[in-house]
Amino acid sequence: MSRAPQQPRDPLGWCVALALGFWLLCLPYLTVVTKPYFDEVHYLPAARELLVLGEFVNREHPLLGKELIALGMALFGDNPWGWRIMPTLFGALALFAAMRAMWFATLSRFATLAYGALLATGFHLFVHARIAMLDIFYLSFLCIAAWQFAAAIRQPEQGRWRLALTGIALGCAMASKWNALPIAPLFGLAFLVARIFAGRRRLLLSRRGAPVPGTTLVEAALWLGLVPLAIYAATFGPAWFFAVHPITEGLVFHHQFMLSLQEQVLQPHPYQSTWHDWVLNHRSIWYLYEPVDGVQRGIMLIGNPLTMLLGLPALAWCLWHGLARRNWAALAVVVIYAVSLGLWVIAMKPVQFYYHYALPSMALLAALALTCDALWQGGSRRIALVPIIGSVALFAWFYPILSAAPLEGPNSFAVWTWLESWR
Repeated sequence: MSRAPQQPRDPLGWCVALALGFWLLCLPYLTVVTKPYFDEVHYLPAARELLVLGEFVNREHPLLGKELIALGMALFGDNPWGWRIMPTLFGALALFAAMRAMWFATLSRFATLAYGALLATGFHLFVHARIAMLDIFYLSFLCIAAWQFAAAIRQPEQGRWRLALTGIALGCAMASKWNALPIAPLFGLAFLVARIFAGRRRLLLSRRGAPVPGTTLVEAALWLGLVPLAIYAATFGPAWFFAVHPITEGLVFHHQFMLSLQEQVLQPHPYQSTWHDWVLNHRSIWYLYEPVDGVQRGIMLIGNPLTMLLGLPALAWCLWHGLARRNWAALAVVVIYAVSLGLWVIAMKPVQFYYHYALPSMALLAALALTCDALWQGGSRRIALVPIIGSVALFAWFYPILSAAPLEGPNSFAVWTWLESWR
C-alpha cells in the first residue's frame, strides 16, 4: 500500500513562543530612560497634541504611528510605559507576522523558525521595538500584509478575506510612515504578473489561475489598490479637527505640503550616512549614550555584525535560485530588498540615516534564512545552524548596548564599537 505524502507541520506554537519571548526581552530597562530620547522628541509631542486635538505638529509624517503612540499614552499615561508599550507590542507582532509569512511562502519549519531567530537577534527590530518612533509600526503592518498575501496564495479558499486583510495592512503601513510606499504596490503587481503568466483569456474577469484561484483581477485591484488608499486616507481623520493648523484645503494639498517638508534641505548631522554604508554595516547611530540616574547607559543602532554581512551572498543565492529554479519566495525577498533600498538610492532626501535600512535588513535576513534552509534540507545541518547560533550569541553580547542596561563607565562604548565609524 502506498503511503500518503508527509504533510509539513505548522510551527504555529513555536512562532507564538518566539514572539512572546521577544516581547519579554524588550521589557527590561524599557522605562529606565524617563525622558524622551532621540526622535521621541518629535513624535511624543505630536501624540500629545493628538490626544487633545490641539496643534497639528510633525506634519511631514502621516498620522497612524503617532495615533498608536497616543493610544498607549491614553491607556497607560503620559510616561515611559505609555510612550513605549505600543512599540513593544508591534515589535512582537512584526516578528510573529514575518514568521507566518515565511511559513506560508515556504511550508518549511526550519526556514520559518530560522527567520524568527535571525530577525529577533538582528538588532534592528529589537531597538525599534523599544522606542516611540514610527518605524516599528510600518514594519509590523508590512509583515502582516506579507503574511496574509502569502496565506491567500497558499489557501485560495480563504483568498477573499485574506486579500482584504492584506489591503488593510498595506493602508496602515503607508499611514504609519512613507517608507512603506515603494513596497505597497508590489502586492498588486505580483498578482497582475502571475495572472498574466497564467495565460487566462479573460484577464480581468477570469477566476482561474495563479496566484489566487477564485479571485478575479478586478477584485484583486479592489483589495490591493482601492482598500489601501481608503484606509490610508481614513487615518487622517483627526487632522481635520485640530484647533491649530488643521487640514483645510484637502488631502491633496496637504500631501504636497508633506512632500515639501520631506524634501527640505536639513543641516548636516553627525549620524547621517548613505545607502552603501548601510549595506556594509559601516555606520551606526547612537540613540542614547549618557548617564541616567547616575549610571552610564547606551542604545546603539547597528545591524548584527555577522548576519548583515552573511546576508549579502545569501541575497545573491536567492536571486539565482529564484530565477533559475523559479523559487518565488527567494525571488520575492530579493525584490523587496532591492525596492526598499532603491528608494534611498534615488530619494531626494538629502540627509539620510541608518534606520532607513530596517526594512531592507528584514528582507536580507529572510534571504539568509532561505539559504540556511537549503543547506539544512541538503543535509549540511551543522553549517546551516552556524549563522543562527552566531546571531544569537552576538545579540547576547551586544544586549547591554542595545537595551540601555547599566554600563561600567563613560568609556564602555569601546567594548562594542569594533569599527571607528561605529563610534
